[in-house]
Amino acid sequence: MFAFIGIIVAIISTLLGYTMHGGSIAILIQPTEFIILGGVAIGIFLGSSGLQVTMQTIQGVLGLLKPDLTKQAYVDLLKMMYQLFSVARKEGLLGLEKHIENPEESDIISKFPSFMANHHAVHFFCDTLKVILTGAVGPHDLSEMMELDLETAEHEEMKPSHAVQNLADAMPAVGIVAAVLGIVITMGKIGGDPKTIGMSVGVALVGTFFGIFSGYVIFNPIAKALETKVHIGHSYMNCIRHALFSFARGESPITCVEFARRNIVPTLRPGFAELEAAVKEKDAA
Repeated sequence: MFAFIGIIVAIISTLLGYTMHGGSIAILIQPTEFIILGGVAIGIFLGSSGLQVTMQTIQGVLGLLKPDLTKQAYVDLLKMMYQLFSVARKEGLLGLEKHIENPEESDIISKFPSFMANHHAVHFFCDTLKVILTGAVGPHDLSEMMELDLETAEHEEMKPSHAVQNLADAMPAVGIVAAVLGIVITMGKIGGDPKTIGMSVGVALVGTFFGIFSGYVIFNPIAKALETKVHIGHSYMNCIRHALFSFARGESPITCVEFARRNIVPTLRPGFAELEAAVKEKDAA
């Protein structure tokens, strides 16, 4: 959300300063330059990224409108894992089977919508517990397996960010291309009306302006915001990974979620007393 707010502030500030200096907004509206810049940008993006990454990028940009993970989302995650690990301690590993086979029907998992809304997290958590239930994989092999899963997912999720960043890096050069084409047209008007020549040069420079402006002020912040979104999601997944690794080693439920809690960034990390109170809230119910 703040990526778009920042872009809007930058656009308004630029146009405001431009008009206060005596500039005309009308001169910036040059459809021919927009066709060149927009067409080349689309061509570069599709040619370098392909259709699949393009669709992922559209979904990722729309996802920036959604709020980031909150402290409460992490508290809910820790509570959910603690309750499931407690079930395993009381009923044995088979007691988890009904919860992980159909998590949407689980009377524990389904109570935490912030977790259920993260489909990757749900599949990662339940699939890893299924592997633990088989008893065929040791804790350290399981850790390696989870790390491989998350690395592969992160690599895939970073593709939209890299694609937009590549476009941001290319747009200033595209603006120069548009300007060069405008200058070529202007050269054909040499000897004519000076006002017409000046207008032609102005139109050419509009292409340079929009190329540089879109690259640094629009596409670059979007690329950084997409990257940040991926890192936030990866941090959430690492909480699950550390808790599951601790669970596979046979640690107590509170120890498992404590390993997960320590993986949360300090700005969103609940305190130990806060986590203990949330856990006891369930125990007292």
